[in-house]
Amino acid sequence: MGVKARKASKKAIKKASSQFPNSDSKTASADFLPLEGGPREIPETKPLQNSATVLYVGRIPHGFYEKEMEAYFQQFGAIKRLRIARNKKTGKSKHFGFIEFENPQVAEVVADCMHNYLLFEHLLQVHLIPPEHVHPKLWRGFNYKFKPVDYVQIERKRHNKVRTLEEHKKLVEKIIKRDTKRRKRIEAAGIDYECPEIVGSGQSAPKKIKFDED
Repeated sequence: MGVKARKASKKAIKKASSQFPNSDSKTASADFLPLEGGPREIPETKPLQNSATVLYVGRIPHGFYEKEMEAYFQQFGAIKRLRIARNKKTGKSKHFGFIEFENPQVAEVVADCMHNYLLFEHLLQVHLIPPEHVHPKLWRGFNYKFKPVDYVQIERKRHNKVRTLEEHKKLVEKIIKRDTKRRKRIEAAGIDYECPEIVGSGQSAPKKIKFDED
């Protein structure tokens, strides 16, 4: 390298060093420019706190109902509400339900301990339900004692209700129509049977069907 080239390289180095006046300091970095306003502190990220207090309990065995569930799960903590899904007609359990604890930490412990817990040959399925997924009508009527609907009494009232003349006429026509079909089926089957007449129909009852001895 010649003398002129050396002088040119020195001038270039001086120009570059003049652009970074703090490059000689110990705290400065040669690779990065200093930030304006000094170093910035990164905010600490706090772990998300669990706020779920409602548990789904599935595969509930027969006989493990509201009283038994409440007595069993109270060993973990205070229970706020408890509900088992039941059939509206028969009142039988649908083998799943929901429990709400007062403390979310207790609910989390119950979900960890009781999931896949063997109870009366059933593996319980226990899961936390996030608050945004809890249905607003989930706890409607949770504290009532279930009484199955007496459909026999309802049908008895419907059958014995006072009817108008037109309603009674339609009812008798349906009865006579069913009786006529029944008579035809009996006759087609070759059965020797004399069907009784319909009394109180207010109409001429169908004639008796007499079968031949053959």
